[in-house]
Amino acid sequence: MSKILVTGGAGFIGSNLVDKLIDLGNEVVVIDNLYSGKKEYLNPQAKFYNLSILDDKVKEVFEIEKFDYVCHLAAQIDVRKSVEDMEFDNQVNILGGLNVLKNCHQFGIKKIVFASSGGAAYGFPEQIPTAEDHLTYPVSPYGINKVSFEKYLNYYYKVFGQKYTALRLANVYGPRQYKGGEAGVIAIFTSNAISKKKSYIYGDGLQTRDYVYVDDIVNAFVLALESDFVGDLNIGTGIEKNLLEVVDAIESCLGEKLDIEHQEAKLGEERRSCLNFSKAKKEINWQSKVNLEEGIKRTIEWAKNNN
Repeated sequence: MSKILVTGGAGFIGSNLVDKLIDLGNEVVVIDNLYSGKKEYLNPQAKFYNLSILDDKVKEVFEIEKFDYVCHLAAQIDVRKSVEDMEFDNQVNILGGLNVLKNCHQFGIKKIVFASSGGAAYGFPEQIPTAEDHLTYPVSPYGINKVSFEKYLNYYYKVFGQKYTALRLANVYGPRQYKGGEAGVIAIFTSNAISKKKSYIYGDGLQTRDYVYVDDIVNAFVLALESDFVGDLNIGTGIEKNLLEVVDAIESCLGEKLDIEHQEAKLGEERRSCLNFSKAKKEINWQSKVNLEEGIKRTIEWAKNNN
């Protein structure tokens, strides 16, 4: 049994990860300020600190709890918000991250696993599916800060020997997802369908993304914690799905048509995004197991009970 800190453990991915880590017999502590996380998503078996990762008291938590590992998911998660308020995004995603990282080093954490973004890191990639050796040219402050923090992780590894894995996540979806930002499209469409509300497609709906179910993401964190691998890994399915295909899959699961309205395309939106996961398969023996249709079915079942 290990003692593991999960920052952002009341959020979408974080709370699902906490549940899994506890199921595996680990002792889990959560730091979350509930800015986007929800108290009802907290596992009652996890010890909870209602704190911002920017807070100086984070050091006290490390001192008291004596963690073996850290999963760092706490973040400002909205790409549009990062454009509107770059300073806030930088504060949370860089300075907050550094507050966690310096304590990992100071208190001898065996490894930190970081939730980076494969969707935001590569910008407008020339290679699809995109591999880790592709140049990173993020086109949002959110993406810039995710890639920048990867560089800090690498610095701490090279200079201090602090082991890490940065998981560049594709478009994650599933139960408990925050219904905002681009990555939340399945959550938004599913929730709107159940509530009989209209959903909007910006542009022709042929823009593609790599949608990966949250249970598969959680499994990647577990495997990364167990592995000696240090560096960046893409975590995606390697399969492009456009928005119209997502709508078809939701309609098929619900057995009814969605109320969809097309609006003007958003300036600067990525046309295609899909990740090559072969390195993750090689290094930590990871690949996705839940296909889009099954994942959407599970998401709808959860949403019907929690909408």
